[in-house]
Amino acid sequence: MWPRTSVSKLLKIDLPLIQAPMAGNITSAELIANVSNAGGLGSLGAGYMTPENMRKAIADIRSLTDRPFAVNLFIPREPLVTTKQMNAMTSRLRKLYPALASVIKPVKPPYVPSFEEQLQVILEENIPVFSFTFGVLSAAWVKKLKHQQVRMIGTATSVAEARLLEKKGIDMVIAQGYEAGGHRGSFLTPGEQSLIGGMALIPQMADAVSVPVIAAGGIMDARGILAALLLGASGVQMGTAFITCPEAKAHPRYQQALLHAQDQDTVLTRVFSGKLARGLRNRFIQEMHEHEQEILDYPAQHALTKPLRDTAAKKNQLDYLSLWSGQASSLCRMERADRLVKSWDKAVRQMQKQLGRPD
Repeated sequence: MWPRTSVSKLLKIDLPLIQAPMAGNITSAELIANVSNAGGLGSLGAGYMTPENMRKAIADIRSLTDRPFAVNLFIPREPLVTTKQMNAMTSRLRKLYPALASVIKPVKPPYVPSFEEQLQVILEENIPVFSFTFGVLSAAWVKKLKHQQVRMIGTATSVAEARLLEKKGIDMVIAQGYEAGGHRGSFLTPGEQSLIGGMALIPQMADAVSVPVIAAGGIMDARGILAALLLGASGVQMGTAFITCPEAKAHPRYQQALLHAQDQDTVLTRVFSGKLARGLRNRFIQEMHEHEQEILDYPAQHALTKPLRDTAAKKNQLDYLSLWSGQASSLCRMERADRLVKSWDKAVRQMQKQLGRPD
């Protein structure tokens, strides 16, 4: 079962283990390369990157590894935001946080880099694996990527989404459980309607589609990896477990918050970006909760709050940072990524031997 699954074979990696992309400048070239060099698949979260920054990041990764790695993008969706709504939310944030009012200014579209230009980088740079979330690729892009033999991984939070991804020709599907940190990948229904736990979602999805299923959400160590495989997944994707690695570019206080978090410390919220996401509860989430009806559509809210979050990071103010985290962050370890991967590999093999022994 481990490590030679359909996922490891298709991705040409030693272990069916993917480091989640985590857009927002959390992952570094060193982190991604260390995961790939240890036998897994490192991932670059390029959703908010310009094409130029993508090319530089890809070059940096390739300077550290010759193993496969993935690049992840967000399927775009035009937000419905009026000038009145933008000005109202800007005013709301300035009143709540007068000390940061000078950096909170209305933003205009485009709120994120061009998806078409980002995808062109994937092709031109001969990226071996392309993962995406928040939707489905167009048939034209699927055709182009398949022509270049790029492996495609889509994200689903329900069986219906997984079936659609398979129908569109996607090679593998990530089963994102309720426990997962960061943004929900839901696209057929609102995020609140696709809150299915991994233990329920993985076997149902594995039975519903013929493409390999990759489990994600709350998986932090060998126990979670093996459990996901036994439930029918052919691989796992892990994000929160890598945020506390020394190579990660997460804020040091963010890392410490994860290391000291408890099982009830995360919450689902839209206040930072406009899209449902799981993170550690803090002052911004609590104070903005009563104003959720005013939250702008993603990614307009994300663009508006970015200067606030950037300034808070410089001032070491965790109360205004998006501290994305899965529900099992208390299992985080401050360890190099390659050492974590190797330790999980060893532990999974040992547990498999124990399970194979007769009573």
